[in-house]
Parts: sequence; C-alpha cells; structure tokens
Amino acid sequence: MHITRIETFVLHVPVSGGGIEDGMHTVAHWGAPFVRIHTDVGLIGTGYTGTHAHLGTDRAILTVIDEAYGPMLIGKDPREVLALWDELQHAGPLQWVGRSGITHLAHSAVDVALWDLKAKAANEPLWRLLGGSAQTRLEAYDTDGGWLDRSDEDLVRETHMRMDEGYKAVKIKVGSPDMMRDVGRIRQVRAALPDDARLMVDANGAWTVDQALAISPYLAEQNVTWLEEPIWYDDLPGHVTLAQKMHTPIALGEQLYTLDAFRDFLAVGAVHFVQADAVRLAGISEWWQVADLAHAYRKPVVPHIGDMMQIHLHLAIAHPACSLLERIPWMQTCFVEPAAVKDGHFVVPQHPGAGTTLRDDAIERFAVRNVGSFGRS
Repeated sequence: MHITRIETFVLHVPVSGGGIEDGMHTVAHWGAPFVRIHTDVGLIGTGYTGTHAHLGTDRAILTVIDEAYGPMLIGKDPREVLALWDELQHAGPLQWVGRSGITHLAHSAVDVALWDLKAKAANEPLWRLLGGSAQTRLEAYDTDGGWLDRSDEDLVRETHMRMDEGYKAVKIKVGSPDMMRDVGRIRQVRAALPDDARLMVDANGAWTVDQALAISPYLAEQNVTWLEEPIWYDDLPGHVTLAQKMHTPIALGEQLYTLDAFRDFLAVGAVHFVQADAVRLAGISEWWQVADLAHAYRKPVVPHIGDMMQIHLHLAIAHPACSLLERIPWMQTCFVEPAAVKDGHFVVPQHPGAGTTLRDDAIERFAVRNVGSFGRS
C-alpha cells in the first residue's frame, strides 16, 4: 500500500447554543482542519485537529500539511506510522519554525489519518488494533452544560438533566471577574448533584497563583475533584506552588504540546490528572508516549477532547491509564460513527478505523470554501 494523494479542508461547526464562553475565550464555531490521505488500494485515512475556527490559523495549519508534510508522504507505506512520525517530527525545515503550535497541530492531523488508515487496513477499530477490550467501561463526564455564559438556572437545569441521563460527573467553567460568582455557581451545582457524583471546575488559565489560592478553600469545601488549568499554561513554578498548597488536585494538558512538556510537569508533581490531547500533541503517536509516561507516574489520563471525542474514545478504551472521558457533542453530526454515551458510559465503537470518517453531508454543511486543497485536481 502506498500514499498517492493528500487533500485538506476545514470544517467550521456551530457550538452549543450559538456560542460559549470560558474564563479566557468566546467561541461561536469549532474549527476542524482535516486531512485525507489516499492510497493506491482505495483506502482513505482521515485525520484532523481542533481550533477556534479562525481562518488565518486554519489556513496556516493546512498549508503546513499541503506544502511540507504532504510531499514527504507521497509514495510511502501509510502502515509504517511510527517511522513516518519520526521522519515528520525531525523534518529539518519545520524544526526551525517551531516544534509546537501550528506545525504540531498539522502533524497531529496527519498522524491521526495514518493511524486511521492502519486500522482500516487491518479491518479493525483503532481501540482493538491498540490492544483494547470490548468489555471496557469508559465513564463519561459532561462539560457542555457548564459554560461560563450560562445562567445559574441553566447550569442547575443541565446538571439535573445529565444526572437523569445516568452521568455521575460534570465539569463547569470558572474564571469570572468576581470570584464569589464562581463560588456561588460551584455551590449550586454541588447541591444539585447526588452525594456520589463528582464535580470538576476549569479556569482555562484565567487566574494568577494568588487568585487560585484564594478560591482554593471553597473548592475543598465543595469536594471538587479537580481544578483544571488554574493559571497560565506554561507557568511550571506556579503550578508547583499550587500543587503544594492546595487541597484540590490539578488537571492540565490541553495547552501542552510535547512529551517533554508533560515530563517536566510530572517530574515535579505539578499535575495530578493528565489531560493529553492527540490533536494538540503530534497525534496519536505522541499521545501514547505521554499516556505511558503518566502511567509510569501512576497518574490518571483524562484526555482533553479537542477531537470532540472521536479519536480519544478509541485511545481511552485502549490505554490502561484512562477510565474517564469528557463529553462535548458539537461535532456528533459530522461522523459516520459518532461517539455516543449510554447510561453515563461511552458506547464502544465498532467500525474499522479511528472514528474519523466523515459523513458526506458534513462537508456540504460545514466546509469553508476555498480553504485547503479539497476539490483541486
């Protein structure tokens, strides 16, 4: 099997309620720069990454694929995923313009497409190719009802709805200008939850160390399971201070782009829940390295879902460090086999591949015209 053609495009998919807010961002659409890798045997592998649907950055990601990674792949056997990952990771020109960020996101989309192809060539779902079991019970937690712009009434209503659907864990956003508004929201959601349900909170990097320490007693009071991204993502000393002084464990990882970055946080005890993201790291290949590293430190891996659950569902079923996965359903209508939750647990996928195969109407509905190479001869 050999790679014959690379095509790229981007989808901009509306988010829940027409728009959402967290402690740092306002988002109306989720961007998904896609790559499809064609082969001489007719199999097609599909990969993508996730953005805030900014056309400039989306174009930049696809340009890296079209003009740098793509030409390196033509003629190669796509099943040799790890060898290809190493070749792309150490491509001379790209090392000089960045080993994270846009080049990494582009690499992630390519790597996911290659793993999708490898699983399709084996006629197996990716989780099985990676050694997972169909008997795995992967618990879901919901984030989509907890955005910062939602009213307190909507927050409580959504919490009750998730509990009625069988969930036992929810996450809400914090990072309001008024800390006591966050405290009030946490208290209301905790009161709406059964005693055995878990509550997580996510500041998206909005606070300083002092602000995180100020809210810390309230988090402990409400038995919050984790505080996610409390401060600026790269502030390693700040996270060490919080880990030493706060009762509530720290979760982070969606803004860490490399195995080396995760190593640094794990080595000094600055993270307790590892939220590695295969579309922010350089794909599934690097995600698995991070998950193995976290497992060696006996830390749970709870993937961040920049992939909107499709890829990480397979990975979380397969990797022993995972038992919990986030649910944000923005892109469910895009995929042939969308991630699904029943009674608070994810349904194990059955189709061959990584869960990334798109419905034809998804491209018709959400593709941004004249971006990428899709449709060119």
